[in-house]
Amino acid sequence: MDVIHEILNVVFPVFSIILIVFLAPTLWLINLVRICFKSLYPIKLARKVILITGASTGIGEHLAIEYAKEGACLALVARREKQLEMVAKYAKAMGSPDVIIFPADVSKFEDCNAFVDQTVKHFGKIDYLINNAAIGKFGLFEDLKSISDHTSVMDVNFWGSVYTTYFALPHLRSNKGKIIAICSCGGWFATPRVGVYNASKAALLSFFETLRIEVGSDVDISIVTPGMVETSLTDKDWLEEGNALWIPQISAQRCAKAIVGSTKRGDKYFTEPSWMKMVLFWKMFCPEILNSIMNFVFITWAKKYPKEK
Repeated sequence: MDVIHEILNVVFPVFSIILIVFLAPTLWLINLVRICFKSLYPIKLARKVILITGASTGIGEHLAIEYAKEGACLALVARREKQLEMVAKYAKAMGSPDVIIFPADVSKFEDCNAFVDQTVKHFGKIDYLINNAAIGKFGLFEDLKSISDHTSVMDVNFWGSVYTTYFALPHLRSNKGKIIAICSCGGWFATPRVGVYNASKAALLSFFETLRIEVGSDVDISIVTPGMVETSLTDKDWLEEGNALWIPQISAQRCAKAIVGSTKRGDKYFTEPSWMKMVLFWKMFCPEILNSIMNFVFITWAKKYPKEK
């Protein structure tokens, strides 16, 4: 067995490089043709039933509005009922023919079962599931007062999406539906002070990439990786403490519009803003340089020149 591994250590990299050189241009051309076709003939979202978690604020709120403009029927989930009611009211005004809300906690298994079941009972189906609910807690790992306080991040960001998907998947499979997983660039880009949050998003990304293989063409899965978005998660005090105020943010509204556009094109992966893809390039080919820059900017510099409060 060791001999086989030694042979593969030499042969497989060479074979892979040769294959990629020949296959990559063809795949890029196919994707370019697909994007052009979808741009001319986008997917129609009118009357589609779209279930959105974390819909009371931020990206989720604006996704509800943007899908409403497309004429979609909405099932909105979040913990804050009053804010959900306001979003639902606005979504109806923007063109959604029917909106229902579910005050629920996605980290609770029974809540996810209930709102998926009630959505199907009300609309008769689910066409799109958007796993958007997320929370974040920030700080250097060594400075955490209680690591157990951060378990809720994984409970909501990862298990909340897994639970919801578990109950929705049979309904999505029955009518060739789609899952849109709102992950984060933090899932593949190690940014300091958000280790547990990044880990939850990395777990989410890996889960949905695996699920995509398991379900094949029965359920389409799109993985969205936003950069830094102006939401309640991007707390000004935290950004200031971590020397991150200079990083350009995008509005939740712009991010939501871009995600809806991606939905209509049928993208498998989508990053907003698109320039963040180049960070992945640096991570793949020059990880030492990227890590050194990140440590200097967000750790060394922040400690050397702390912001006055």
